[in-house]
Amino acid sequence: MDKVKLIWDFRGPTAKRTAEHHCIHLNDFIRMENIESESVTVEEFSEMHVCATMIINQNDVPFMREKLKPHRGQLVN
Repeated sequence: MDKVKLIWDFRGPTAKRTAEHHCIHLNDFIRMENIESESVTVEEFSEMHVCATMIINQNDVPFMREKLKPHRGQLVN
């Protein structure tokens, strides 16, 4: 099964704290909806650009895009 990384970008001086908080909500959502997730993580590119990410099965992408509105996504090899 192909995997997809969904990405939410946060920018500014509170980006890291916001991304960490967003991950809490992502974990809550996947538990409530019984979605299989490989990982929910924070990726820090700089002090001013941090992302919350979630790796899911490709067949869950349409549902997650509609409900959670990620900023972008990418296939995971």
